[in-house]
Amino acid sequence: MSSPASRLISLIMLLQRQPNQKAGDLAVGLGVSVRTLHRYFTQLDEMGIPIYAERGPYGGFSLVRGYKLPPLIFSPEEATAISLGASLVEEMWGKLYRAAAHSALAKLENLLPETQREEVSWARRSLVSSGLYPPGLDAQAAILEQLRSAMHASRQVEIVYSSATAVTSSRRRLDPYALVFRWGWWYVVGFCHNRRELRTFRIDRIQELTALQEAFERPLDFDARAFMAHEPVGQPQVCARLKFSKQAASIARLNRPNWESFEEQPDGSVVVTCSAPDLNWAASTSLAYGPLVEVLDPPELRILLRDWAQALVEIYSKGE
Repeated sequence: MSSPASRLISLIMLLQRQPNQKAGDLAVGLGVSVRTLHRYFTQLDEMGIPIYAERGPYGGFSLVRGYKLPPLIFSPEEATAISLGASLVEEMWGKLYRAAAHSALAKLENLLPETQREEVSWARRSLVSSGLYPPGLDAQAAILEQLRSAMHASRQVEIVYSSATAVTSSRRRLDPYALVFRWGWWYVVGFCHNRRELRTFRIDRIQELTALQEAFERPLDFDARAFMAHEPVGQPQVCARLKFSKQAASIARLNRPNWESFEEQPDGSVVVTCSAPDLNWAASTSLAYGPLVEVLDPPELRILLRDWAQALVEIYSKGE
């Protein structure tokens, strides 16, 4: 819920953007009654920001002529959002934007009054985002920077790429359109000249990158969000059914947000389903619970776990 102070700032901005507005329209825009709106007019007048009204069918309320809202006036919530946003950028982009994030926060703190600085300080201590990307992002910073520069200059790049399924690496020529963070990984989306279609490449699998002089034009109708919504890369491809034993049912309940379905069984066990990008990921998830969990489906996941279990027995049986 916005505070009265936030609504006062919003009222000034509404009048500054468009003078001669009707009281009813302003009240609706602020989500208050007309009576409350007139009380805000009085408060602004007491602050030295007089409002005047023009009568007639084309009249309405306006700021006194010549008044402009000073730049960078934030409500406590807005200042907090900007501060947390800068921290999130640093967390996601690593050293690529670390200096910029620190600089932006320093400038923000110099502009804020004491009460808002205290609000921002509390939020930074209490509302923390962490672990949004896998370790080692700083090692990818050089490639991210090269891709960002190439996208900004609309220049093609050549990459040496190691896919999850190919035995050997391949060399690709790419028109980089967008950098996307999803499922804990960074991707570059663009037009692959080798395949003659839009493709997605995971940044950590790019072994080499060379910026080229050839220019490209990004299609005006390209929408990275829409493309990734229909792109199978990185999306869950395996749906696993797991059975937690009666003794481990409490563990399944504690981790309920991880499951897409949750079924209590008559014998006290619990059957859940979860999605994973591939079989290896699903197998790792299952093994994390050890003998407390049995994989019911799919059959190929059961086979993979059996093979892994046999290999583990051989490894840990050596030297006995």
